[in-house]
Amino acid sequence: MSKSIAIDGPAGAGKSTIAKKVAKELGFIYVDTGAMYRAMALYMIQNGIDPDESEKISATCNSADITIKYESGIQVVYLNGENVNSLIRTEAVGNMASASSVNGDVRKKLVELQQKLAETTDVVMDGRDIGTVVLPGADLKVFLTASSKVRAERRYKELTAKGVACDFDAIEKDIIERDYRDSHRENSPLKQADDAILLDSSDMTIDEVADRILELYRNAVG
Repeated sequence: MSKSIAIDGPAGAGKSTIAKKVAKELGFIYVDTGAMYRAMALYMIQNGIDPDESEKISATCNSADITIKYESGIQVVYLNGENVNSLIRTEAVGNMASASSVNGDVRKKLVELQQKLAETTDVVMDGRDIGTVVLPGADLKVFLTASSKVRAERRYKELTAKGVACDFDAIEKDIIERDYRDSHRENSPLKQADDAILLDSSDMTIDEVADRILELYRNAVG
């Protein structure tokens, strides 16, 4: 029986970083749901569909088979049996992913594919609706958050380190607005599952958060 950990939370809470760390420690697969949306977007482009053709996107998404495997320690995304790692990080794919990810049929199809993956593989998934929609039966559900100020500070440091000029107040405002949008959207809103454990990482390091989740998981599965 495969095991699963669901990590949900708002933007900038450190979900992906933590999820990758936890997955590596346990020898689970970290499911990069964003990469799966990008693979779906690539499939639309390959089929000559434009971002605004929502009906065609709905009609085409069901014939895409997308999965993730680890080969020599590297995450490989497969689209209908083909390794598409080198094709899904382009600007065009990013733009198409942004447009197609709001399509209800695309979301439904990708949830099915994510659930299929979790049936046969030990996984750690992070997102906005993993514990509530994608993996309602996960062995451990964590709702990872941090204050908007702390999340803005992290983003500010990240951008400044890359040499990008940015404004702290504008970043925090953007985070607060995004939280509102994510928690009020019609499809799979950001929401803490009833049985999820709330973990505030505002005053914790990445290692401390990962260690806490590993401890919670080991307690959950005995």
